Amino acid sequence: MHTISEKKLLLLRPADIRISPFRARNDMDEYSLFSLASSILANGIITPLCVMRDGKDKYILISGERRLKAAKLAGLRRVPCAVHSIDEKTAAVFALADNLGRENIDFFEQAKAIEKLMGMYSMSLSDIAQRLGTSQSALTMKLKLLKIPEDKRERILSGGLTEEHALALLELEKKDMSLVLDAVISERLNARQTKELVISVNSPVPEIEIKEEQPIRKTAIGDVKFFTNSLTKLLITMQNSGVRTSLDRHETESSVEYKIKIDKNPDRQLAFSGI
Repeated sequence: MHTISEKKLLLLRPADIRISPFRARNDMDEYSLFSLASSILANGIITPLCVMRDGKDKYILISGERRLKAAKLAGLRRVPCAVHSIDEKTAAVFALADNLGRENIDFFEQAKAIEKLMGMYSMSLSDIAQRLGTSQSALTMKLKLLKIPEDKRERILSGGLTEEHALALLELEKKDMSLVLDAVISERLNARQTKELVISVNSPVPEIEIKEEQPIRKTAIGDVKFFTNSLTKLLITMQNSGVRTSLDRHETESSVEYKIKIDKNPDRQLAFSGI
Protein backbone atom coordinates (compact mmCIF):
# COMPACT_ATOMS: atom_id res chain seq x y z
CA MET A 1 0.00 0.00 0.00
CA HIS A 2 1.24 3.49 -0.78
CA THR A 3 2.14 5.76 2.12
CA ILE A 4 1.71 9.48 2.46
CA SER A 5 5.45 9.88 3.13
CA GLU A 6 6.35 9.24 -0.53
CA LYS A 7 6.41 12.85 -1.74
CA LYS A 8 8.37 15.68 -3.35
CA LEU A 9 7.97 19.47 -3.22
CA LEU A 10 7.01 21.52 -6.30
CA LEU A 11 5.74 25.01 -7.09
CA LEU A 12 2.53 24.53 -9.07
CA ARG A 13 0.08 26.83 -10.80
CA PRO A 14 -3.27 26.99 -8.94
CA ALA A 15 -5.07 26.44 -12.25
CA ASP A 16 -3.39 23.02 -12.58
CA ILE A 17 -4.86 21.79 -9.28
CA ARG A 18 -8.44 20.55 -9.13
CA ILE A 19 -10.48 20.05 -5.98
CA SER A 20 -10.73 16.47 -4.75
CA PRO A 21 -14.10 14.71 -5.13
CA PHE A 22 -13.66 13.10 -1.70
CA ARG A 23 -13.20 16.28 0.31
CA ALA A 24 -15.34 16.74 3.44
CA ARG A 25 -15.60 20.52 3.43
CA ASN A 26 -18.59 22.06 1.64
CA ASP A 27 -18.99 25.66 2.80
CA MET A 28 -16.27 28.16 3.61
CA ASP A 29 -16.65 31.49 5.35
CA GLU A 30 -15.95 34.21 2.80
CA TYR A 31 -14.55 36.65 5.36
CA SER A 32 -12.05 34.10 6.69
CA LEU A 33 -10.92 33.36 3.11
CA PHE A 34 -10.20 37.03 2.46
CA SER A 35 -8.35 37.23 5.80
CA LEU A 36 -6.25 34.23 4.84
CA ALA A 37 -5.58 35.75 1.41
CA SER A 38 -4.27 38.91 3.10
CA SER A 39 -2.04 36.81 5.34
CA ILE A 40 -0.71 34.89 2.33
CA LEU A 41 0.09 38.14 0.53
CA ALA A 42 2.07 39.31 3.57
CA ASN A 43 3.75 36.04 4.61
CA GLY A 44 3.31 33.53 1.78
CA ILE A 45 2.06 29.96 2.23
CA ILE A 46 3.93 28.43 5.16
CA THR A 47 2.49 24.88 4.98
CA PRO A 48 2.54 23.31 1.48
CA LEU A 49 -0.65 21.94 -0.05
CA CYS A 50 -0.91 18.17 -0.42
CA VAL A 51 -1.62 16.96 -3.97
CA MET A 52 -1.39 13.84 -6.12
CA ARG A 53 -0.80 13.55 -9.86
CA ASP A 54 -3.74 13.52 -12.24
CA GLY A 55 -2.12 13.03 -15.61
CA LYS A 56 1.15 14.52 -16.82
CA ASP A 57 0.84 18.17 -15.75
CA LYS A 58 -2.36 18.14 -13.67
CA TYR A 59 -2.88 17.47 -9.98
CA ILE A 60 -5.69 16.58 -7.52
CA LEU A 61 -5.80 18.38 -4.17
CA ILE A 62 -5.67 16.09 -1.15
CA SER A 63 -5.70 18.74 1.59
CA GLY A 64 -5.33 22.50 1.78
CA GLU A 65 -8.50 23.68 0.02
CA ARG A 66 -8.71 26.91 2.04
CA ARG A 67 -5.10 27.75 1.24
CA LEU A 68 -5.65 27.05 -2.46
CA LYS A 69 -8.76 29.25 -2.67
CA ALA A 70 -7.09 32.01 -0.66
CA ALA A 71 -4.02 31.82 -2.92
CA LYS A 72 -6.26 32.33 -5.95
CA LEU A 73 -7.87 35.35 -4.26
CA ALA A 74 -4.41 36.72 -3.52
CA GLY A 75 -3.43 36.29 -7.18
CA LEU A 76 -0.50 33.93 -6.55
CA ARG A 77 0.94 32.47 -9.76
CA ARG A 78 2.54 29.49 -7.99
CA VAL A 79 1.82 27.67 -4.74
CA PRO A 80 4.09 25.26 -2.82
CA CYS A 81 2.83 21.68 -2.97
CA ALA A 82 3.88 18.33 -1.57
CA VAL A 83 3.24 15.86 -4.41
CA HIS A 84 2.42 12.43 -3.00
CA SER A 85 2.83 9.18 -4.94
CA ILE A 86 -0.32 7.46 -3.70
CA ASP A 87 -3.51 5.94 -5.08
CA GLU A 88 -6.94 7.56 -4.84
CA LYS A 89 -8.10 5.37 -1.96
CA THR A 90 -5.12 6.30 0.22
CA ALA A 91 -5.58 9.96 -0.73
CA ALA A 92 -9.25 9.81 0.24
CA VAL A 93 -8.44 8.34 3.65
CA PHE A 94 -5.70 10.92 4.22
CA ALA A 95 -8.06 13.80 3.30
CA LEU A 96 -10.72 12.43 5.63
CA ALA A 97 -8.24 12.03 8.50
CA ASP A 98 -7.03 15.59 7.92
CA ASN A 99 -10.57 16.98 7.94
CA LEU A 100 -11.75 15.00 10.98
CA GLY A 101 -9.19 16.83 13.06
CA ARG A 102 -10.33 20.31 12.01
CA GLU A 103 -12.70 22.27 14.25
CA ASN A 104 -14.28 24.17 11.33
CA ILE A 105 -15.56 20.96 9.74
CA ASP A 106 -18.95 20.23 11.28
CA PHE A 107 -19.89 16.73 12.39
CA PHE A 108 -22.49 16.29 9.65
CA GLU A 109 -19.84 16.96 6.97
CA GLN A 110 -17.57 14.45 8.68
CA ALA A 111 -20.34 11.83 8.59
CA LYS A 112 -21.02 12.50 4.90
CA ALA A 113 -17.30 12.14 4.13
CA ILE A 114 -17.20 8.74 5.85
CA GLU A 115 -20.29 7.62 3.95
CA LYS A 116 -18.78 8.83 0.66
CA LEU A 117 -15.57 6.94 1.39
CA MET A 118 -17.52 3.72 1.93
CA GLY A 119 -19.57 4.23 -1.24
CA MET A 120 -16.83 5.34 -3.65
CA TYR A 121 -14.23 2.75 -2.66
CA SER A 122 -16.36 -0.04 -1.14
CA MET A 123 -14.36 0.17 2.07
CA SER A 124 -15.71 -1.44 5.22
CA LEU A 125 -16.17 0.62 8.35
CA SER A 126 -13.56 -1.46 10.18
CA ASP A 127 -11.02 -0.82 7.39
CA ILE A 128 -11.66 2.93 7.52
CA ALA A 129 -11.41 2.92 11.32
CA GLN A 130 -8.08 1.06 11.18
CA ARG A 131 -6.63 3.51 8.63
CA LEU A 132 -7.82 6.53 10.59
CA GLY A 133 -6.58 5.16 13.90
CA THR A 134 -10.00 5.38 15.55
CA SER A 135 -12.66 2.94 16.71
CA GLN A 136 -15.36 1.45 14.50
CA SER A 137 -18.00 2.39 17.10
CA ALA A 138 -16.97 6.07 16.89
CA LEU A 139 -17.48 6.06 13.11
CA THR A 140 -20.79 4.20 13.50
CA MET A 141 -22.05 6.93 15.82
CA LYS A 142 -21.08 9.61 13.30
CA LEU A 143 -22.92 7.83 10.51
CA LYS A 144 -26.07 7.77 12.66
CA LEU A 145 -26.14 11.57 12.42
CA LEU A 146 -27.18 11.29 8.77
CA LYS A 147 -30.59 9.99 9.92
CA ILE A 148 -31.40 13.54 11.04
CA PRO A 149 -33.36 15.41 8.32
CA GLU A 150 -31.46 18.12 6.44
CA ASP A 151 -33.58 21.00 7.76
CA LYS A 152 -32.99 19.85 11.34
CA ARG A 153 -29.23 19.64 10.70
CA GLU A 154 -29.16 23.30 9.70
CA ARG A 155 -31.03 24.30 12.85
CA ILE A 156 -28.72 22.21 15.04
CA LEU A 157 -25.64 23.91 13.58
CA SER A 158 -27.09 27.43 13.56
CA GLY A 159 -28.23 26.91 17.16
CA GLY A 160 -24.67 26.11 18.22
CA LEU A 161 -25.51 22.58 19.35
CA THR A 162 -22.91 19.82 19.62
CA GLU A 163 -22.63 16.32 18.22
CA GLU A 164 -23.82 15.01 21.62
CA HIS A 165 -26.99 17.13 21.30
CA ALA A 166 -27.63 15.70 17.82
CA LEU A 167 -27.14 12.09 18.96
CA ALA A 168 -29.58 12.64 21.83
CA LEU A 169 -32.22 13.99 19.42
CA LEU A 170 -31.90 10.81 17.35
CA GLU A 171 -33.74 8.94 20.11
CA LEU A 172 -36.90 10.88 19.25
CA GLU A 173 -39.48 10.12 16.62
CA LYS A 174 -39.17 12.54 13.69
CA LYS A 175 -42.57 14.09 14.42
CA ASP A 176 -41.37 15.10 17.92
CA MET A 177 -37.91 16.32 16.94
CA SER A 178 -38.86 19.84 15.81
CA LEU A 179 -40.68 20.71 19.03
CA VAL A 180 -37.92 19.36 21.26
CA LEU A 181 -35.29 21.12 19.16
CA ASP A 182 -37.14 24.41 19.74
CA ALA A 183 -36.96 23.85 23.48
CA VAL A 184 -33.28 22.84 23.46
CA ILE A 185 -32.22 25.92 21.49
CA SER A 186 -34.40 28.51 23.25
CA GLU A 187 -33.62 27.22 26.75
CA ARG A 188 -29.93 26.68 25.92
CA LEU A 189 -29.99 23.14 27.25
CA ASN A 190 -26.65 21.34 27.45
CA ALA A 191 -26.20 17.79 26.16
CA ARG A 192 -27.09 16.17 29.49
CA GLN A 193 -30.25 18.27 29.88
CA THR A 194 -31.20 17.45 26.29
CA LYS A 195 -30.91 13.72 27.00
CA GLU A 196 -33.13 14.16 30.07
CA LEU A 197 -35.74 16.01 28.00
CA VAL A 198 -35.68 13.29 25.34
CA ILE A 199 -36.15 10.58 27.98
CA SER A 200 -39.05 12.57 29.45
CA VAL A 201 -40.72 12.97 26.05
CA ASN A 202 -40.29 9.28 25.22
CA SER A 203 -41.64 8.03 28.55
CA PRO A 204 -45.36 7.18 28.70
CA VAL A 205 -47.74 9.77 30.14
CA PRO A 206 -49.04 8.47 33.50
CA GLU A 207 -52.78 8.35 34.07
CA ILE A 208 -53.92 10.81 36.75
CA GLU A 209 -56.81 9.89 39.03
CA ILE A 210 -58.71 12.94 40.28
CA LYS A 211 -60.58 12.75 43.59
CA GLU A 212 -62.84 15.65 44.53
CA GLU A 213 -62.40 15.18 48.28
CA GLN A 214 -58.61 15.11 48.02
CA PRO A 215 -57.06 18.48 48.93
CA ILE A 216 -54.85 20.14 46.34
CA ARG A 217 -51.20 19.76 47.18
CA LYS A 218 -48.91 22.60 46.09
CA THR A 219 -45.61 21.64 44.52
CA ALA A 220 -42.72 24.04 44.31
CA ILE A 221 -40.92 24.05 40.98
CA GLY A 222 -37.41 25.32 41.50
CA ASP A 223 -36.10 24.72 38.01
CA VAL A 224 -37.66 26.61 35.10
CA LYS A 225 -36.12 24.15 32.64
CA PHE A 226 -37.94 21.29 34.37
CA PHE A 227 -41.22 23.12 33.85
CA THR A 228 -40.34 23.78 30.19
CA ASN A 229 -39.56 20.09 29.66
CA SER A 230 -42.92 19.08 31.13
CA LEU A 231 -44.74 21.67 29.03
CA THR A 232 -42.98 20.49 25.88
CA LYS A 233 -43.96 16.89 26.59
CA LEU A 234 -47.60 17.94 27.22
CA LEU A 235 -47.80 19.79 23.88
CA ILE A 236 -46.28 16.84 22.01
CA THR A 237 -48.86 14.54 23.59
CA MET A 238 -51.69 16.90 22.57
CA GLN A 239 -50.41 17.24 18.99
CA ASN A 240 -49.98 13.47 18.65
CA SER A 241 -53.61 13.13 19.77
CA GLY A 242 -54.76 15.41 16.94
CA VAL A 243 -55.10 18.62 18.97
CA ARG A 244 -53.39 21.48 17.15
CA THR A 245 -51.57 23.81 19.51
CA SER A 246 -49.21 26.75 19.37
CA LEU A 247 -47.04 28.31 22.03
CA ASP A 248 -45.63 31.81 22.40
CA ARG A 249 -42.78 32.50 24.79
CA HIS A 250 -41.83 35.94 26.09
CA GLU A 251 -38.90 36.45 28.45
CA THR A 252 -38.03 39.48 30.57
CA GLU A 253 -35.29 40.03 33.13
CA SER A 254 -37.55 38.84 35.93
CA SER A 255 -39.93 36.34 34.34
CA VAL A 256 -40.78 33.99 31.49
CA GLU A 257 -44.31 34.10 30.05
CA TYR A 258 -45.86 31.23 28.09
CA LYS A 259 -49.09 31.57 26.11
CA ILE A 260 -50.71 28.36 24.86
CA LYS A 261 -53.26 28.46 22.02
CA ILE A 262 -55.50 25.45 21.30
CA ASP A 263 -57.20 25.36 17.91
CA LYS A 264 -60.94 24.62 18.04
CA ASN A 265 -61.05 24.13 14.26
CA PRO A 266 -59.18 20.90 13.27
CA ASP A 267 -59.09 21.95 9.61
CA ARG A 268 -57.05 25.07 10.17
CA GLN A 269 -53.28 24.68 10.28
CA LEU A 270 -51.55 26.50 13.11
CA ALA A 271 -47.84 27.15 12.94
CA PHE A 272 -45.97 26.24 16.07
CA SER A 273 -43.93 29.26 17.07
CA GLY A 274 -41.51 27.42 19.36
CA ILE A 275 -40.60 27.56 23.00
